[in-house]
Amino acid sequence: MFESYKRSLQDYLVGQKKRRTRLVTKDGRCNIEYGNIKYRKKYLSDFWTTLVESRWRYVILLFIATHTLSWFFFAVMFYWVAYVNGDLYWQNPSPTHVPCSVNVFGLTSSYLLAMETQTGTGYGIRAPNPFCPGAVTIEIIQVVIAVFLNAFMAAIILAKISLPKYRAKTITFSEMAVISPRNDSLCLSIRVANMRKTLMIGSQIYGKLVKTTSTPDGETIILNQVNIDFMVDDGKDNLFFICPLTLYHIIDKNSPFFEMAVDTLNNQDFELVVFLDGTTESTSSSLQVRTSYIPQEIMWGYDFLPIISKSKEGKYKVDFSNFAKVVPVPCDHCSYCFHNISGHHHHRRQSRNAYDNQGFEEIDMSGVSITNGM
Repeated sequence: MFESYKRSLQDYLVGQKKRRTRLVTKDGRCNIEYGNIKYRKKYLSDFWTTLVESRWRYVILLFIATHTLSWFFFAVMFYWVAYVNGDLYWQNPSPTHVPCSVNVFGLTSSYLLAMETQTGTGYGIRAPNPFCPGAVTIEIIQVVIAVFLNAFMAAIILAKISLPKYRAKTITFSEMAVISPRNDSLCLSIRVANMRKTLMIGSQIYGKLVKTTSTPDGETIILNQVNIDFMVDDGKDNLFFICPLTLYHIIDKNSPFFEMAVDTLNNQDFELVVFLDGTTESTSSSLQVRTSYIPQEIMWGYDFLPIISKSKEGKYKVDFSNFAKVVPVPCDHCSYCFHNISGHHHHRRQSRNAYDNQGFEEIDMSGVSITNGM
């Protein structure tokens, strides 16, 4: 009994390790690190992109710091003009003394004058004296710099708010991929949905099978990429992405999935990365949505439940409660069996009129934890 628990624990740890080392996460983030790069030099060469791609907390910190420091800098300048003119309270100006800035008699009041000048608050109790050229010059310089500073920070915030990646979050893929017969072919299928009513123009979907391979010369290629074509019934380019689509890849002799079978799939070491490129109709901005599937997230012999129906009023209805649900379907044990080819998979061929699950149980895969034992 102890050995069985130990073996189960080892299988679980192996599965968790595979999950942690995946190249692309389910939400599209790339799990990769770059080393021995002079980040500072590269970032400064593209300063604008660096700021736009920075986290919100750094942008907010930059916003606060630039304004605070600029206020302090011009406060020192107003303080210096007041000091030269003898306006400060500790200089004991005479009652008939004409200050360069009204009600500026220390560093704090100079700071308030600089802040009111740059923000345009204008409380009415502090202002540069028009008879003092130094104070007027500093005010003009500060106003000009404030215009450029505000425009720059507003552009950064607007660019971050309108980043295409936020629109990409409304595109969702199914958590699982399935392998089942479709149109007299054995296909790997995934489901994708646009959660907004605005269309994606010129949508294209494709995949990359990423795995480590060895050449006949003994060279090991890490992250070797193999193209995976996905299509709908009418083709693979310029998808009419008005409703959720089920996209499929035909498993034929040219497919890297052709050598796999239902009992060897989970033992494979690969990652299927799926890309969806398109242009947002409302903003005309291009975006790319990514997700990935590891072998434990591919279900052999299952298919997605229908998600689109037509009401009595003639309207099309999309039932998202079935988006992540799958059901077992008749399916052969391997690609060789499906195509009646004698190969190295010596399995008992499963009848296409039979099911592994005789009860035809509907399975909801949303929120299910997948292990190697699936």
